[in-house]
Amino acid sequence: MDFIADIFQYRYLANAVIACILSGVTCGIVGTYIVARRMVFLCGGITHASFGGLGIAFYLGSNPILGALLFAVLSSMGIEYAGSRTKIREDSAIGLMWGIGMAVGALFMNLRPGYTSGDLSNFLFGNIITVTTADVTALACLTLFLLVGAALWFRPVMYVAFDREFARAAGVHTKLISYAMSIITAVTIVLSIRIMGIVLLISLLTMPVVIANIITKEYRSIAVGAAIIASAGSLAGIALSYYLEVPSGPAIIFVLTLTFIIVKLLSLHTEQRSKWNENIR
Repeated sequence: MDFIADIFQYRYLANAVIACILSGVTCGIVGTYIVARRMVFLCGGITHASFGGLGIAFYLGSNPILGALLFAVLSSMGIEYAGSRTKIREDSAIGLMWGIGMAVGALFMNLRPGYTSGDLSNFLFGNIITVTTADVTALACLTLFLLVGAALWFRPVMYVAFDREFARAAGVHTKLISYAMSIITAVTIVLSIRIMGIVLLISLLTMPVVIANIITKEYRSIAVGAAIIASAGSLAGIALSYYLEVPSGPAIIFVLTLTFIIVKLLSLHTEQRSKWNENIR
């Protein structure tokens, strides 16, 4: 009960809890699209490329999140352009952005006067107590935008996620949607960096979707389920980190991993029981 009481007492903890819920919803919705398009590697590329923007922003003394956002958006658009307009394979473009972003970020971080390893670890592994009111406001705006967008453009996005050729034949503007979703993915990643960190963030985008996909196979249900699972897992993780005094990012991943194991075992048990009942009949 101390955790719940402290949420109302300490502003930083309230910001962390709200950010967990909002980030869970956004990562659940965006993650469903990413997994359906089999673009999980893209998330890793954008996430690590954004580190270049973080390093430059730190060096210049500006807002690191804005620097990461600019780098992430440009990287996502560059990857999408390379995959559709040039002879460079998409996975090769992701690998290039991934390496360049990390190298640039590490270089400028070390060049910054007064550099400490804590500056680096906070963004690599997350530090949820650094979430500010501005971060929460930005996440709230993104969540609202995604919910409205999902209500208005659910089918076109789903068509592009599963079959771009069919979507193009059906008159869907596939390029527009692909670029838009790449930018949204970049924004979602950057706004969630303080919670999970660059290294662990890809798990929050994929694990809830995988868990929801065990339960249901319908795209809309997976998106809703992933959002709920990501939010609940994040809240459970931050509570666990509060009581055990461990970093929130690994705690959230631990909760989601445990959830995946339980759901998978229950699913296998249900399948075996169904087969056993069929054999008896």
